[in-house]
Amino acid sequence: MAIRVCVLASGSKGNCTVMATESTRILIDAGLSGKETDRRLRDAGWELDQVDAICVSHEHDDHKASLGILQRRLGVPLYSNAGTIEALERSPKHMGLDWHVFTNGSAFQVGDMQVEPFSVPHDSYDPVGFAVVAQGVRVGIVTDMGTPTELIRQRLKGCSAIVLEANHDEGMLRDAPRPWSLKQRIAGRQGHLSNTQAGELLAEIADEALNVVFLAHLSADCNKPDIAEQTIREALDQAGHTHVQIRHTYPDRISDVVELG
Repeated sequence: MAIRVCVLASGSKGNCTVMATESTRILIDAGLSGKETDRRLRDAGWELDQVDAICVSHEHDDHKASLGILQRRLGVPLYSNAGTIEALERSPKHMGLDWHVFTNGSAFQVGDMQVEPFSVPHDSYDPVGFAVVAQGVRVGIVTDMGTPTELIRQRLKGCSAIVLEANHDEGMLRDAPRPWSLKQRIAGRQGHLSNTQAGELLAEIADEALNVVFLAHLSADCNKPDIAEQTIREALDQAGHTHVQIRHTYPDRISDVVELG
């Protein structure tokens, strides 16, 4: 028995991760169109009508694009907290959806997966990350956060795989032709994690259980995959975690499909 993980899309244009056992398949966020979600799931080896649930981390556009379509047309159950649902329902296309409401810090069950939502610092209504446990394997997903907290460290410890934001290189962000106010928001405590911050977090929480890290939500103009990988590889190696694999995620195609357990 195993759990398989694939990041269908990652970046400012759309975020969606699929996790699957033999009997259960869940999506974390639905930031692609319904058609593109279908296509990329097929690329990864699944069908859209096999999805058992969508867990929504927060209400930003790149995490919610196909929620209405997937729920209304296919009846896919949607899970989120009350704050995120309230923010989503400000848009007419998200009004009247059938939600399963979870409470941050309280685990819930979807098939043979236990899903643990936990609060993260980000500039949205009530954002969360997720730890998913199945077949004795723990997977963490945090794609939008401004700074690591002790709670985040606790929830990511013991994971076999982590999908973690490595949004920007600090020097590239500083030199980017962007408004200063935007740079401050991105680099702030409610913004996005830098390569250096991601590396420091992983170096601290990695252990023998951690096999693979997916680098997620890379900025198109303030980061590069090789820079992100080098920064995080150095941090992991210096902490003695040379066994941890690094995998990339992409805005326009799926990541590797990783099997755990």
